[in-house]
Amino acid sequence: MQHRLSVENNTLNWRLKGEILKLEPWGPDGVRVRATSLRDFPDIPGALIESLPDSGAEVTIMDDKGVLTNGKLRAEVWPDGTLHFSNTATGAVLLEEPEPIFNKPPARWYRPLHSDLSKIDVHFRAQANERIFGLGQHQHGLLDNKGSVIDLEQRNTEVCIPFYISSLGYGFLWNNPGVGRVELGMNQTRWVMDATRGIDYYIVAGDSPAEILEKYIDATGHPPLLPDFALGFWQCKLRYRTQEELLNVVREYKRRELPLAIIVSDYFHWRMMGDWAMDPRDWPDPAAMMQELKDMGVELMVSIWPTVNATNTVYTEMAERRLLAETVHGIQVHIPVTDTTPEGVSMCAFYDATNPEARAFVWERVKKNYLDYGVRVFWLDADEPELMPMHAENIRYALGTGLEVTNIYPLLHQKGFYDGMRAAGHDEIINLSRSAWAGSQRYGAAVWSGDIRSRFDILRAQIPAGLNIAMSGIPWWTTDIGGFMDGDIRTDYFKELIVRWFQYGVFCPLFRLHGVRLPLNGLYGAQSSGSDNEIWSFGDKAYEIIRGLLFLREQLKPYLRDLNQAAHAHGIPPMRPLYYDFPKDCTSANLADEFMLGPDLLVAPVTEQGAVSRSVYLPAGPSWVDAWTGQEYQGGQEFNAEAPLERIPVYWRKGSRFAFQFQE
Repeated sequence: MQHRLSVENNTLNWRLKGEILKLEPWGPDGVRVRATSLRDFPDIPGALIESLPDSGAEVTIMDDKGVLTNGKLRAEVWPDGTLHFSNTATGAVLLEEPEPIFNKPPARWYRPLHSDLSKIDVHFRAQANERIFGLGQHQHGLLDNKGSVIDLEQRNTEVCIPFYISSLGYGFLWNNPGVGRVELGMNQTRWVMDATRGIDYYIVAGDSPAEILEKYIDATGHPPLLPDFALGFWQCKLRYRTQEELLNVVREYKRRELPLAIIVSDYFHWRMMGDWAMDPRDWPDPAAMMQELKDMGVELMVSIWPTVNATNTVYTEMAERRLLAETVHGIQVHIPVTDTTPEGVSMCAFYDATNPEARAFVWERVKKNYLDYGVRVFWLDADEPELMPMHAENIRYALGTGLEVTNIYPLLHQKGFYDGMRAAGHDEIINLSRSAWAGSQRYGAAVWSGDIRSRFDILRAQIPAGLNIAMSGIPWWTTDIGGFMDGDIRTDYFKELIVRWFQYGVFCPLFRLHGVRLPLNGLYGAQSSGSDNEIWSFGDKAYEIIRGLLFLREQLKPYLRDLNQAAHAHGIPPMRPLYYDFPKDCTSANLADEFMLGPDLLVAPVTEQGAVSRSVYLPAGPSWVDAWTGQEYQGGQEFNAEAPLERIPVYWRKGSRFAFQFQE
């Protein structure tokens, strides 16, 4: 049976019954696996960087078995074609395919659809006591994804990044941007692609979550340094309708001597979708506005949508040049959106971010109408793309069918802005995006958790959502402080919620207030701006607490600058689960409502209405110091921490060079 196996250029190849399989070393301790039922491997775009240093791997064939040993990872192809991955030093099984039995579906199951596309399932054995962290951002409220079914499809609030870190000591990247799902069952793990031409994944071994994540970042790209101003406070609402309204908010922050880093001009500041420019009726002098903001030390972030109004003259040009995503059935539009001209609902199309010419077309206008005025932070909204209905099978891109490639859309959209800013001389880049894919961090993409509701249970769900996207390689993440929808600033419920959310948000990698507040100013849409959403909008008591948090963020900046350097150099996420820093502490691995900000600061948000205390666990090993009282605690214990409305439980690791005592 040895004729099925061959070694070529340090790569292990296997052929049988119409399937070809290739295993090749991919950086230190990593292996890339590709398989297809076609005659050759398809050129499907992925997340992996193509050039990695030679890792000194060894490939052999013995006893009808192919073996690739690359540092800590050993990969084997058995005579029946199944794949088995183990730790080189310990022999412990990390991941393996089940053996074929009678007519049971094989481990790699191809079911032809049409053309070169197949529905493909890949099965692995379930491992006892395995925990799975990462897989992007989801609203299920879980830190450990084991036992979950995760859809592999971008949606508002659901970010598909198909990479996870296992508690067994490996990381796994499903390097395929197609639509499908992963089923992390107790009896098996199954990756399902609805329509694709092949299998492509990367597995890497490591002794700790930190080591695994750094190798993944090496394989998919390091984030650029965050501009220093972005570590401060970002003010936003739906929406500032005019240039003067926005400037007046910044002037008030300055009058009150409050720290402010960024002010945001949200959507509908344009005349029409597809202009990628400010509406001169409401924003008559961008140059003067930018100069005044600069004089006040505040940056402007503007909302950019990847949509084109079908009544915009640019739509015809882009359609003729095939710069728009195309539909299989029906007219070439993808989403009904309320626009400003004509006022009301218009049908819009998404530009084709997978087409380099289309990316250049959009960036040319963004540069002329924003960057050249001094805008250097862009809010990339609705870039899932947000199709309505979510029928990926009905959309076509330059790279292929929607079912096969649509999940890579946000990454390539981000690439267009990153490449444009680099060409304009910018090295420290961050753009806020509602979606991301594996590797988005290399293009300076930050992510926020989308259009979530203003409730305590939703606040609670954001903690594991942020921790899992951190374990997926995205270091810069935030939420809409207060939630995006249904927040009524007249109610005691919301006034308590906004304080608790600010207490959480001040320790998030990015510190940003946003939301459409009730009561609305007119009907929701292009003419609505919602109620006030500045920090003085929620009553005197809330204002005094939130004001103190803005100054606390300023005190944290030296620490945050260190975390910025670590994220750039090593891919270390500023915000991460306790498991990242304390992988041998079993209790830490189960905690979805605490997190570390860097290596030295433990944060335990309050997410229950009316709570004045909460249970806190401090990991074993170091001693911990209460950041409010200075009281010292030995690690490895759980206790009830006081948490009146004015206080969020926070603890410094004893001996930290950054530690200071907070002031209430």
